[in-house]
Amino acid sequence: MRPPPATGRSRPPGAFSGASVRGDTTWPGPGVGGTRATSAQALALIEQGHRHLILDLAAVTFCDSSGFNALVGIFRCAQAAEGTLVLAAVPDRLARLLDLTGLNALLPARPTAAHALVAHPHPDPSPWRRRARGR
Repeated sequence: MRPPPATGRSRPPGAFSGASVRGDTTWPGPGVGGTRATSAQALALIEQGHRHLILDLAAVTFCDSSGFNALVGIFRCAQAAEGTLVLAAVPDRLARLLDLTGLNALLPARPTAAHALVAHPHPDPSPWRRRARGR
């Protein structure tokens, strides 16, 4: 049994929230995880007011079309909440798919979650952002 696919770190509403996605992102996913759990967690964060999300995909071992569609759905929900979605440590296959579909323009990717936090385009004076910059 794999661990749940996403673990989150949330901050005060409006601030950044991060989630690490693990394992296979398939629908409904193996064990207790998968795309459904990842989407549910991300959407819950947005509903709680954490509209700027960073998804760390470093531990993703496989992503099928449902995982890809989940990313698009999370992006749309964040956008509807006037928020953002940034991807971190995107696996090569998923990065190629994002490039082929042109979604790489909408879903910016960074090499690591720390890079995503520092390079995020939305200004946020939160302590979490200052810590990532080493301040």
